[in-house]
Amino acid sequence: MDVVMAYLDTYVFDSVYNRAAALTSTEPLARNNLVRQSLSLFVFIYSYILAFYFGTAGLSYKLIYDKTQEKHPKFLPRQRFLEMACASRALPMITVMTIPWILGELHGHSLVYKEWDKYGYPYLALSAAMFILFTDFCIYWIHRLEHHPLVYAKCHKLHHKWIVCTPYASHAFHPLDGYLQSIPYHLAVFVFPMHEYVYLALFGFVNVWSVMIHDGEYVASNALVNGAAHHTVHHLYFNYNYGQFTTLFDRMFNSYRKPSHEIYDRSRRNSKDVQNAQAQSIDDALPSLEASTTSAKKSQ
Repeated sequence: MDVVMAYLDTYVFDSVYNRAAALTSTEPLARNNLVRQSLSLFVFIYSYILAFYFGTAGLSYKLIYDKTQEKHPKFLPRQRFLEMACASRALPMITVMTIPWILGELHGHSLVYKEWDKYGYPYLALSAAMFILFTDFCIYWIHRLEHHPLVYAKCHKLHHKWIVCTPYASHAFHPLDGYLQSIPYHLAVFVFPMHEYVYLALFGFVNVWSVMIHDGEYVASNALVNGAAHHTVHHLYFNYNYGQFTTLFDRMFNSYRKPSHEIYDRSRRNSKDVQNAQAQSIDDALPSLEASTTSAKKSQ
């Protein structure tokens, strides 16, 4: 992130802070000042994620999303706009909670490195694979624990309001939920070394992937890839397919549910019989889910 901030300081923030100092008759804040860095990071991260979210989700909705899904009996009135509003409320708070991780990286406490050949060129690919597996494992357990009755209603239930998703559901969650599931992406570079540009590229990828698994277009039927079809199963049936990138840990810890054939067949998944059956299955499951959450609250 230091390469990004150096660029922004040079072309944006130096002039902003110099102007602010002139207006207030004070000394400009130094680039390594924690207050300046925190303010600059908030402006950059929030602007980036907002533009990335609306840009990527917007393109996905326009070009890829199967809008027939909006006729599903579990699709809420004005849901797309509710998802956008939910994300817009969550992202500023997630940004604030993220800043300490980035400050740690900027001040040299992470294992991010600059020299391409420091660990050898094969390690660049290996570190990317390690990043995917490490974050997938961590998010699997964070996500699964968020389904525990003591946690679900307070944190993760909001995201499951979107039973039949649009791409805008990708970031539409409770702020704490979004932050908790983002922790592994920041933690990874404090656990093993990564080149700064590989890390930045993967950070962009994970945001695109979050949109893709909510886009309702089930192009990947690979049994190991946790694509949109597998994540749709999670939203429809709740307690399956907690993984983010792969089905590896769902298979390992007995929470895997294979998508049914009609999910991959657009004409079948959009049939009223299939959609009504899905809606009935959800209605049958919700009372027990709500009861377990209520009993957990009473036992506290």
